[in-house]
Amino acid sequence: MRTILITGQGGTGRTTVAAATALKAAREGTRTLLLTADRTDTLGTVLGVPTGADPTDTAPRLTTWRPDANARFRADLTAFQDRATTALDLLGAARLDAEELTPLPGAEELALLRALRDAATSQTYDLLVVDLPPTPPALALLALPEELRRYLRRLLPPERQAARALRPVLGRLAGVPMPAEWLYETAARWDIELAAVAAVVEDRATTVRLVAEPGPAGTDAVHAATTALALHGLRVDALVANRVLPAASADAWLGALAAQQRKALDEWQETYTVHEVPHLGRDPRGTDDLGALPVPGVNRAPVPVEWPVLDHLADDGVLVWHIPLPGAIREELDLIRRGDELVVTVGQFRRIVPLPSALRRCTVAGAALREGELRVRFAPDPDLWPRTR
Repeated sequence: MRTILITGQGGTGRTTVAAATALKAAREGTRTLLLTADRTDTLGTVLGVPTGADPTDTAPRLTTWRPDANARFRADLTAFQDRATTALDLLGAARLDAEELTPLPGAEELALLRALRDAATSQTYDLLVVDLPPTPPALALLALPEELRRYLRRLLPPERQAARALRPVLGRLAGVPMPAEWLYETAARWDIELAAVAAVVEDRATTVRLVAEPGPAGTDAVHAATTALALHGLRVDALVANRVLPAASADAWLGALAAQQRKALDEWQETYTVHEVPHLGRDPRGTDDLGALPVPGVNRAPVPVEWPVLDHLADDGVLVWHIPLPGAIREELDLIRRGDELVVTVGQFRRIVPLPSALRRCTVAGAALREGELRVRFAPDPDLWPRTR
């Protein structure tokens, strides 16, 4: 299944572009699901048809879905209380009824991730269009499965489950109770669910479509978003310049604004694949307005992002890991080797990346940022590297 993630600058019509993209694909014969996590029904307002907690057929071959974070949060916490009944009774804790539960911050994001997983595994659709929040929170959302899986592996290592028979003995020796069996089972189930979500985000057929209004603020937002998305291994397949004004205008104020937009567009076209969507003079409402927007179509074979490790052992005695980071600035770049992981920080964004197996037996020999690509050199560790005659 092809997945397009729509994000970009805040307040630039991301939901409108997402709806127009999904509608265009559906009209071309593609079974499409349009997914959003917006607490208010902005998507329904744009489409002219309310959306809700259950998938709804909005147009031929187009289904919309706005998951209910409240219901899922109540169900999850109620199930947790059922599993932890013994511990809660020992603590004298009073159970919470489902009617008194309100979702905590982040519940909407978790509901969207679950819906993303369910949609990808249902084999019902050919295209999934996801209406995401603005880029910074969208990146935090997309990185969540990878980060939570890392936390689970650190807190409850899977290899420790093999010592089930020894847990009572270890508990007496340590003087503290060992984690119960249900805790490991829950962690394993969470890991499977998170892995399914991460697989959708990391899939070679998943790309990001950025939405921005041409102008100085939009240019800054696009540059920052491109670098941050590359750090997370996500490819931008198109930059949608939304609400573009006509170049010719008798009004001096509109003419100046159009000239500012054109300057930004000329700059963007030197670097990105830009698709201009004109301003309709009103907020698009309904399928007729959305169908009139010339949003880009769906590329069936997107080019994946590659982080190759190149062998320069014969010439320079090193392996070089190439990490594309377009737009990165040397002064805002920081690297830390931590065990079998590399902590990469670019400005306000950070990612902890597991090293490829060959590089785990090496030491970092240096790094350089050239032409929008980070190149980290690794020298084989004599104590760990296989020796040859």
